[in-house]
Amino acid sequence: MVREALRRTGTVTEVFATGDATVGYRDLRELAAESGVVWYTVDDETIASLSQTVTPQVVIAVCRFLDVALDQVLAPAPSVVVVGADVRDPGNAGTMIRSADAAGAGGVILAGSSVDPYNAKCVRASAGSLFHVPICHGVEVVAVLTRLAERGYQTLAADARGDVDLDQLIDSGRLARPTAWLFGNEAWGLPDSLQSLSDAVVRVPIYGRAESLNVATAAAVCLYASARALRPG
Repeated sequence: MVREALRRTGTVTEVFATGDATVGYRDLRELAAESGVVWYTVDDETIASLSQTVTPQVVIAVCRFLDVALDQVLAPAPSVVVVGADVRDPGNAGTMIRSADAAGAGGVILAGSSVDPYNAKCVRASAGSLFHVPICHGVEVVAVLTRLAERGYQTLAADARGDVDLDQLIDSGRLARPTAWLFGNEAWGLPDSLQSLSDAVVRVPIYGRAESLNVATAAAVCLYASARALRPG
């Protein structure tokens, strides 16, 4: 993650590393030097005091905030965006960011009472993708859906109770349109009020005996469906 942060110009303000890491991660030191980022060599106790994990990594970067306004996410007119409505588990939110990055989505919007993207567990779960995908957070869900509709996006709400099967949606060719995928809270899903504001409520088909999918896993499945539909040829 430190490497990805350093590759994003203007993101990192300083780096702290143990003596062994300073010797071993020459490429990181070179990236820091190229960006004018100060590199501090410190002892293990200092690294431990800066980290929130039991077994901290040996290199820690201090970064500027990355989030942007909603209109900045939508300005390039990305084909796919992700909206998390009240997604509170940091591991799920971080994994959604990582899946959005991997599937080529143009942005992630953590709306309503969703977890802060700077939560340490969320940052770790994103595995560096936090530095690749535009992130917007702290916005009201209905306002986001309204703005997306104004910009010509179809909003597809993912919910196990959906009346449209994802396989049917793929076969219909509908995923070739600009799409905002809407995912809800881990415990209670999407309320009816948000489902009613969506263009379709989509369920991921379950072929085995599992009751449902984790929200981050469902997000990955849906986003890759969109990625496949939008791929040229």
